[in-house]
Amino acid sequence: MAVTLPDAVLARYRRFSLYNSPYRAHDGGCAVDLYPGTLRDGRTTAAPSPVSGVVRETRTVRAPPKPYAPEHDHLIVIDCDGPDDLAGLTARVLHVEPTVSAGDRIAAGESLGTLVRAGFFAPWVDNHLHVGFRESEQNPYRASGSLPLEPGVEIEPLAWDGTGEVVATGETYAVLNAPTHPEPGARFVGVGADSGSVLDGGLPHYEGGGLLGPARSSSGAVSLNGDRLGVLDGRTIDWDDVVVTANGEPITGLSLFCARDGDFGAKLIRPDHELEVGQWVRVRVRPGRRS
Repeated sequence: MAVTLPDAVLARYRRFSLYNSPYRAHDGGCAVDLYPGTLRDGRTTAAPSPVSGVVRETRTVRAPPKPYAPEHDHLIVIDCDGPDDLAGLTARVLHVEPTVSAGDRIAAGESLGTLVRAGFFAPWVDNHLHVGFRESEQNPYRASGSLPLEPGVEIEPLAWDGTGEVVATGETYAVLNAPTHPEPGARFVGVGADSGSVLDGGLPHYEGGGLLGPARSSSGAVSLNGDRLGVLDGRTIDWDDVVVTANGEPITGLSLFCARDGDFGAKLIRPDHELEVGQWVRVRVRPGRRS
C-alpha cells in the first residue's frame, strides 16, 4: 500500500526526491528527502516538520564515517495525527539535530531542530530532512521497512535537450540554466523522460532511479533524448551500464529531482570538475561501464 504525500506536506519544501539517494531506506521509493531551501555554502537552516503529532522518541545514531561530516546523525520518531492522509502512521525523520523531546506535541511546519550534514550524505547533496512512514506497530528503528510513497501533487515534466549554460558551481557539482521552471512556486517540475514522465534519482552514480508524474508506464526501456537510461519495473528504474558525459568528457552523473523554485536546472555531478560559470555544456548518456 502506497502512502500519499499530500500537497499540504510537499508544498512546504522547495524540492523533494524519492530516489536520489544511496541510502537503502529509499529502495523502491519508500522514503522522501525534503529540501526546505538549504544554503549551498553548507550552513544549517531550520527543519520544518512535514507532519503534526507527538514526538515518541529522539536518539543519536551512528553515521558512515566521512571526512566532511560528523560521525553521528539523529533520528526523530513522531506519531502522526495530520495531515489526514498520514494520521495514525509513524514518521521517521533523519538529518535533524532535535530541539524537540519525547512527549512534545508539534504542528506541521514547526521546526524540529537544525539540519545537519551526516555521513549518509554525498558531498554534493544539499541539507534536507529524510522522512519515511510506517504503521505504528512496526519497528521504527530499522533503516528499511517504510511504506512506499506516492507524491500527491502535480509534477510537470520539462523537455530538456541536454544543453545549457553553467550558472552555479561547487567543489563537486555544476548547475545549468536549463531546463527552466516555467512558473516558479506554482508547481513542482522535473526533467522529463522521453515517455513524458519525470526522472528522479542519481544517474548512474546511485543504483537506480524512479519515474514519477504523468504518463507513467510500468515496464519497458526508459530514455532521455533518445539515449537509453535503463529498464522500468513498476516505477523503479534499474540503470543500464551507462556513462554521463559533459562536452564529451565523462562525469559522475546527473542529479534528478522534483523542484518548485526558480533556481531549478540540470545538476551535473563531477568532483574536482573544471566546469566554469558561463560555460556552455552538452550532456549525453552513453553505453559504458559505471565507475
